Amino acid sequence: MIPYSVLDLSPVPEGSTVRDALVRSGQLAAHAEALGYHRFWMAEHHNMTGIASAATAVALAHVGSVTSTIRIGAGGIMLPNHAPLVIAEQFGTLAELHPGRVDLGLGRAPGTDMATARALRRSLDNSDNFPQDVVELMAYFEPAAPDQRIRAVPGAGTRVPVFILGSSLYGAQLAAHLGLPYAFASHFAPAALEDAAAIYRETFRPSAGLKRPYFILAANVFAAETDAEGRRLRSSMEQAFANLRTGRPGPLPRPVDNIDAVLDPGLKAMVDGALAVSATGSPQTVRAELEALIARHRPDEIVLTGQIHDHAARLSSFTIAAQALEAIGAARPIAAE
Repeated sequence: MIPYSVLDLSPVPEGSTVRDALVRSGQLAAHAEALGYHRFWMAEHHNMTGIASAATAVALAHVGSVTSTIRIGAGGIMLPNHAPLVIAEQFGTLAELHPGRVDLGLGRAPGTDMATARALRRSLDNSDNFPQDVVELMAYFEPAAPDQRIRAVPGAGTRVPVFILGSSLYGAQLAAHLGLPYAFASHFAPAALEDAAAIYRETFRPSAGLKRPYFILAANVFAAETDAEGRRLRSSMEQAFANLRTGRPGPLPRPVDNIDAVLDPGLKAMVDGALAVSATGSPQTVRAELEALIARHRPDEIVLTGQIHDHAARLSSFTIAAQALEAIGAARPIAAE
């Protein structure tokens, strides 16, 4: 019995605009809320014409305004791009606007290419300060001491829950050391999934906010009425991932009937490996594949993503996935954490 959530990159499909993407993210969030999804997270990426969620806190403010019960948050904010105080103020503001509903997932990667990372940070020297920056940021969410010179306003006293995100063993070790929940980016980088989950669980140290490990598994879902249509929907993300890895990022491509006719075998193999943690196909196939992932990795929560070109098809995919998880035995959340 596990909760299920959404990770949205606010994709910009070919033929659409950034405004379209952000409006549709709000529609997806409202749809997910009605279906019983637990959280709706958005991710920070920069200099990518196919992703509209660069100003993640601003996008989340919109999502919060069109929902009322689903938790909203970042999955995640790339903390080396920012001063911890700025993020505390942004998410403190969200917590004041949408009390009891805001999460903050933190990652160490730049979320972009190195040239853009320099434009964001002016320097790349602060990546090694990630653990200290996480601790500093968490402190800003605590009630301010009477003599505290620097406060997050808004932010102080909101106690926004913090999650560590990662795709390697580093994040697992840090989350375990700090006693924080850990979300693994297995939806695009599954290679270290099993090792990271094991290290996190084995070395976890209880904290004031979390007494036992809380592991979140990220998975792609491309659900449709038939296996063939599910594979067709998946082809947009396969093309987008291949374009990104070959230095040609752009809007989310239209789906194709035969992805093997578009990608050469070597590139296709790379994409298949990256997207290995996925459920693709009919309701029956998606249920079986999600059930297998849950049985194998034993997550405390599963967060689903899936960049699909057609918005109606994307809504339908998350509907089918929710129904599959209900059938498996995933719990509909009764109240926010």
